[in-house]
Amino acid sequence: MTEARPIPQPPSPAIPAKRWAYVIPVAAIMYMLAYLDRNNVSVILPYLHGDLELSNADKGLVGGIFFVGYVFLQIPAAILAQRWSARKTVVILMVAWGLAASLSGLVQTKSQFYAARFVLGFFEGGVWPAVLILLASWFPLRERARANALWMACLPLSSVFMAPLSGWMLDHASWRWVLVLQGVPPLVWAVVWWFAVADRPAQARWISRAEADHVERSIAADEAAKPPAGGGSYLDAVKQKSVLVLIGVYFFWITGFYGFNLWLPSVIKELTHNGSSTEVGLLTAIPFTVALVVMIANAAWSDRTGKRRQAVALPLVVGIAALLLGQAVDGALPRMLLLCVTAAAVYAPYGPFWAIPGQLLRFEVVAVAMGLINALGNLGGFAGPYLVGWLTDATGSSVTGFAVLSGFLAVAVALVTLGLRTGTSPVCRLSEQAVEGT
Repeated sequence: MTEARPIPQPPSPAIPAKRWAYVIPVAAIMYMLAYLDRNNVSVILPYLHGDLELSNADKGLVGGIFFVGYVFLQIPAAILAQRWSARKTVVILMVAWGLAASLSGLVQTKSQFYAARFVLGFFEGGVWPAVLILLASWFPLRERARANALWMACLPLSSVFMAPLSGWMLDHASWRWVLVLQGVPPLVWAVVWWFAVADRPAQARWISRAEADHVERSIAADEAAKPPAGGGSYLDAVKQKSVLVLIGVYFFWITGFYGFNLWLPSVIKELTHNGSSTEVGLLTAIPFTVALVVMIANAAWSDRTGKRRQAVALPLVVGIAALLLGQAVDGALPRMLLLCVTAAAVYAPYGPFWAIPGQLLRFEVVAVAMGLINALGNLGGFAGPYLVGWLTDATGSSVTGFAVLSGFLAVAVALVTLGLRTGTSPVCRLSEQAVEGT
């Protein structure tokens, strides 16, 4: 298949680009706080010390049940963001998840912990598609992977900054206080979001008319080049073969992604021979720092070449190799290096992957499509952590669990490589238009 390239645009060297400095940082910090409230449990779990009597399978369920709740608001929030306001949708969800995150520190039983994590996932679930809709109104397709990756850099950045913070807090306070206090920042940032973000360029006070006109013209040209796609209903989205393939890719990738992420601090604790929570937190930040650099570089390469499929598949192939090799080697340093490679590999596809739906589908259907992809794909966030925990309990070792995760990543590679290769797909039609225009 000829790979789809960004639709050529006439050069506009004089056009300012304030949107990169305004929209991306505010959105990135917002979601970094969401990711903190999602993933701080991974740092806390190795140090519960029987407070809630959690087995490894229970710990996997604590991490995974978040994603069961995560499913419910995906499509409703995406539609609200498209048809009403992404800005307002996100601020409502931000306040709700901040309160839910703080309340999760007050649980007294295992069942309450499960329920708290479910509710947190419920409110956080709508944020991701709502922000993707927002970015689609601010960045043309030829900038989309970079915009996505810079915003999604909040994922590894959250772990870079917050894993050491969570570890340090655990050395000075109980895990309950860590959860309560880390739920407060989203409530504060909701105020910043409300005043700093606009749904589209025409509504922003800080943007120049030249930049606003340039963005709107570029996005209109992108939309005109796409094939027609119904009225944006659930059925319109489901009928798209590419959407079904992307759901499959995302599910198998995210199963491996979160299975690795949740258990990374536990693996590092083992490598340090039960080091302190501060030490484990600091060391956990290293793989995510590597992931941040690779993630942005891969997105820039994807935008420059238009090779979206390769930018998703190749890193995952590297991740499979590193994940398997990490179970076979001995020594703390080699295993740590392989953890860094694995982290970089599973984060690298984010920008290119989320540029694909907007490149294939018109705006009126892309909101529902992205909601479906994120909702069903993120069920892998339940499967991955639970599988590793259950297999660790069953076998006494994490080796089997991580081997299974590598198998899930392999299925994702096969789907993205082969599932979008039909010669009549919208990808190919867009590619042909792009080639003709160059």
